[in-house]
Amino acid sequence: MLLRSTEGGSLEVLLMRRVRSMGFAPGAYVFPGGGVDARDADGGVPWTGPSPEEWARTLGTDVPMARALVCAAVRETFEETGVLLASEPEHADEEAITLDTTSEDWERDRLGLIDRSRSFTEVLSRRGLVLRSEWLRAWSRWITPEAEPRRYDTWFFTAELPPGQSPRDVGGEADLIRWIDPARVTAEWEAGRMPMLPPTVASCADLATCRTLRGVREAQRDIVPIEPVVREVNGEIRVIAPNGVDYPLPRPGALP
Repeated sequence: MLLRSTEGGSLEVLLMRRVRSMGFAPGAYVFPGGGVDARDADGGVPWTGPSPEEWARTLGTDVPMARALVCAAVRETFEETGVLLASEPEHADEEAITLDTTSEDWERDRLGLIDRSRSFTEVLSRRGLVLRSEWLRAWSRWITPEAEPRRYDTWFFTAELPPGQSPRDVGGEADLIRWIDPARVTAEWEAGRMPMLPPTVASCADLATCRTLRGVREAQRDIVPIEPVVREVNGEIRVIAPNGVDYPLPRPGALP
């Protein structure tokens, strides 16, 4: 989840609307992200911040999986938005360089990552950059209900938009990108203006309680699997989260 602060200090989250041709959740608003590439577990990726061993403890996985999840989060964000959570190794957080990833050379690298002709390790190493794992924060883990034909095990991370970078609609899987106050998302979803899956709605609701980037940084998060169940409630099929909150079975409708 990419986050930024407005001039007034309010929190905004980036959402992307999936194109109608997608086989899963067409027309739904989602966070940037995607699947793990086997090469994301490569131990040679340039890296700063919490080690893969520390991430494994946070995420509740083994070390190769933790490394792969962090790399996938950064790589997929770059592939889908052009935003890269990386810098030269000698720059501290507050002095992070501004990367211009809009050049033709960078675009070749981005497309090479998408078609898997280039690895993330190769792209970063050739440019003398390091993945900044300290710019990521583990947020939650959701598992698709057992009753669903397609099942996913998904980890969600937050990351603040790096200085000088801006997201671009470049991934091909979305036809619209939108910054929005997470406190507005539930009302937009309930009104049918922003179709989305329950984890997206729930994550935005959690972000809304933080109110600011500082609030997100200071939030206490326990990463335990959240696996809803599908049940009929008063004649309607609902998705029930472990905390008892229920959602209508998501059926993204026509694009606004």
